[in-house]
Amino acid sequence: MITKRIIPCLDVKDGNVVKGMNFTGLKQVASPVELAKYYSANGADELVFYDITASSDGRKIFTDILRETASQVFIPLTVGGGINSLADFDRVLKCGADKVSVNSGAIKNPDLVGEAAKLYGDQCVVLSVDIKRVNGKFTVFAKGGRENTGMDAIEWIKRCVDNGAGEVVVNSIDTDGVKQGFDLEMLAAVGEVVQVPIIASGGAGKIEDFITLFKKLPKVDAGLAASIFHFGEVKIQDLKKAMTAEGIPSRV
Repeated sequence: MITKRIIPCLDVKDGNVVKGMNFTGLKQVASPVELAKYYSANGADELVFYDITASSDGRKIFTDILRETASQVFIPLTVGGGINSLADFDRVLKCGADKVSVNSGAIKNPDLVGEAAKLYGDQCVVLSVDIKRVNGKFTVFAKGGRENTGMDAIEWIKRCVDNGAGEVVVNSIDTDGVKQGFDLEMLAAVGEVVQVPIIASGGAGKIEDFITLFKKLPKVDAGLAASIFHFGEVKIQDLKKAMTAEGIPSRV
């Protein structure tokens, strides 16, 4: 069985890591450089760096802080925020990213995923989707969860994977920061239509939430979380020990 990955997420705003609930009420946490260094040395399998206001502010990602963060990381680094063109892919890859996460940029230009996959390979292109239930339907939101696109999330994910996205991050706005567990219904729906790795994001509050995720949804490849790791509520090494005890493979 393939090992399950544990991925801390650095949501960066104005050069600092922040965390909120349901994508609102942001609080400053720490320096992304220091946190990245810590996670790289303490059992994280990968790291995600999101410049969370780049798209809504209509600007490029902060390359200086990204370059400095990447220099401290010796695990795969995925970077997203304000990725709207192949030039943006090129820029963040040159800053040290291993993979590039695209969200609002793909919504604006659906051809971007396919073009990037052809140029850099499927494994480099990560589709990140912010999803919220609207009238019972899984709906895609853009610009950091601020804008309802009206698009069906499951159809959108399938389309982008068919075009070359090599991995999907499923961000549940409904469960984000609530710490009551991952959105299993949403993740199961995505797992029914794609064969690429799925990363679950939004809702982790304790070690048991990851155990439940991987046991109930074996198709999910990774669990992503932010505040529970940032504030020391869950230590990655403790989480991996618990996973091993439950027969869930991980890189210890």
